[in-house]
Amino acid sequence: MPLITYREAIKQALDEELQRDENVCIMGEEVAEYNGAYKVTEGLWAKHGDKRVIDTPISEAAFSGLAIGASMLGIRPVIEMMFMSFSYVAIDQLFNNASFCRYMSGGLMNVPIVVRGPANGGGNVGATHSHTLENMVANHPGLKVVCPSNAYDAKGLMKAAIRDNDPVFVMENTLLYGEKWEVPEEEYIIELGVANILKEGDDMTIISHGRCAMFSLQAAKTMEETHGISVEVVDLRSIRPLDEETILNSVKKTGRALLVEENKPYCGVDAQISHLIQFKAFDYLDAPVYRVSSIDAPQVYAKPLEDWQIPNEERIIAAALKLMA
Repeated sequence: MPLITYREAIKQALDEELQRDENVCIMGEEVAEYNGAYKVTEGLWAKHGDKRVIDTPISEAAFSGLAIGASMLGIRPVIEMMFMSFSYVAIDQLFNNASFCRYMSGGLMNVPIVVRGPANGGGNVGATHSHTLENMVANHPGLKVVCPSNAYDAKGLMKAAIRDNDPVFVMENTLLYGEKWEVPEEEYIIELGVANILKEGDDMTIISHGRCAMFSLQAAKTMEETHGISVEVVDLRSIRPLDEETILNSVKKTGRALLVEENKPYCGVDAQISHLIQFKAFDYLDAPVYRVSSIDAPQVYAKPLEDWQIPNEERIIAAALKLMA
């Protein structure tokens, strides 16, 4: 299989879906003539034209509302947020209107939109551009959210999100855009709500998502090599819907759970997963559930401090060793 970047994998998914379905379109700030702030949409405007790839004014509330209205009429818009932090500007449109439209209409209207863009810290862009809001999105019934950790998942999940009839947030990571993975040339789709076991193990389970899943995988390999600890790594892929079965089966097998995420710890995704484990797998646990999250403070601007604020291999290994003790 060819090695391609995370960025290219997403672009391939968008390109293939634009060709497959004439109702799919892309809209956002600088996505067309400028080729996208992060070049994810590079070349798509030239290939598909003004009606399919649309530059919008700098008003997230306006183009989110436009996308929601268009989706009710059969269009399948893919909205790019230059930073997912900017979706707060459109919170009424996305978190209130889009999420509840199907319910409020008694199932008569769907809102098949995709909201995609960077949702991560670590980019040295300060507190207002570094939100990881998958926990906030998942709190709203009617919204779905996925966090691809690699190029293979990014393409498969994006295609599934575009074809889904509900609003789906695809949380990308700027620090993964240039990383490469093997991606098949033939078409494939990754079902929403299905986790992936990146590495099998027997002594403990690390459950993670997004870029932190890659840190967790490396930490697991290091622990096995240096400490002889067999670690299973579960990549959630999807936050809502959540693959409870894979999580619980892994924890029941190993008896220990370490949860790793870039969210802040207070009301984070891992708080929900920790509750799930203690409620449905308590009798299988040999130790309390441990968590490694971003340090609970506004995102630090200074790069050396930000690198420590976000979970890294060193912090994951330290927590894992405490859990094993």
